[in-house]
Amino acid sequence: MSVVEPGTVRSESLIDRVKAILLSPGAAWDRIDAEPATISGLYTGYVGILVGISVVAGLIGSLVFGYGAFGFVYRPSIISAVVNAIVSYALALAMVFVLALVIDALAPSFDGQKSQIQAFKVAAYSGTAGWVTGIVGIVPQLAPLAILGSLYGLYLLYLGLPKLMKVPQAKALGYTVVTIIVAVVLFIVIGAVTAMVRGPAMFGGAGLGHFGAASGSVAVPGGNVDLAKLSAAAQAVQANIQTQSAGQPAAGSSAAGTAVTAKAIAPDVLKGLLPASLSAGYARTEVSSQGGAVGGVSGSSAQGVYTKGDGRITLEVSDSAGVGALLGMAGALNIESSKQTATGYEKVGKVDGRLTTEEFDQQAKTGKYSVVVASRFVVEADGAGVTMDDLKAAVSSIGMGQLEGLAKGA
Repeated sequence: MSVVEPGTVRSESLIDRVKAILLSPGAAWDRIDAEPATISGLYTGYVGILVGISVVAGLIGSLVFGYGAFGFVYRPSIISAVVNAIVSYALALAMVFVLALVIDALAPSFDGQKSQIQAFKVAAYSGTAGWVTGIVGIVPQLAPLAILGSLYGLYLLYLGLPKLMKVPQAKALGYTVVTIIVAVVLFIVIGAVTAMVRGPAMFGGAGLGHFGAASGSVAVPGGNVDLAKLSAAAQAVQANIQTQSAGQPAAGSSAAGTAVTAKAIAPDVLKGLLPASLSAGYARTEVSSQGGAVGGVSGSSAQGVYTKGDGRITLEVSDSAGVGALLGMAGALNIESSKQTATGYEKVGKVDGRLTTEEFDQQAKTGKYSVVVASRFVVEADGAGVTMDDLKAAVSSIGMGQLEGLAKGA
């Protein structure tokens, strides 16, 4: 019987599967490729168990040993430790689900075959090493060793992706790299949203039954993922990779429909967008810019510092250029959430169709406000001794239309 079918899991079969995927991954992936499985079976018979062991180890370690460095030790209360363990467990399960979505959505871009269950197998089993080494969390000081498990997990992902998703071996590395990058972007956003909406709704919205729904979207904590936009952004990334490897300027179409190129806007051009002063009397006291390229993919940014009395705002505009399509992944997330703190708030959402984040501490009068423009530019204002209106006005001073024009003309 399959190790992943509900009601058929024995401790021996689970241990054998873990040993096989860790010690002989090539043969293990062959067996996994052919065996029947269900998403619920993978969760209840494998993922849920291994994640649970890792989380419980961390819970015990935090209560018994606490967290510490440089002679200082912090031990959380039992309630906070248990709550954090529950949140960590639910988030880990949700991330497996999202990784499966990414794998399935990207497969056609690398000449692979879409398959919901095969993608979920890859996501479930490639996490084995990370969950097993997570057991060292029982001694928090040894927790960094879990990084080794995560690195081995990348190797497992590299082996399993082409085999289960039927991707040509020549494109396996590109598929793996793009999958990891896209997943990281999604995980960061989902993690941030989840932190704001801690509680039962965190994982309840991830409805496993919606995987591959005809609507083209899937629920995630705080909103939903637009699979059409996700796929479009993935194709733009792949187009850039292919044209860069051929030594040509990359051109594609992002999820927002704007041009995506491997060549960033010149730093001096971005610097020219920074105004000499901001509203409410802020004068520019510093200005700088920089740019560079690695492997044919370039990026650039410009920063201006503005002051008024004790108030200080750093305004930055950056161009992610060749990897800008990855920001299209953020556009695929239709999320809106907020968190109220004792002295301020945090928000994630969209304004005029653009992903926007803001956070402000009313007591300290510090905050940040950022906007993603044309799936490649990020405009952010970071300030102290300011108001949120000051930060929003600073971002608006750049002119979203100017950036969208630069994206179209690049």
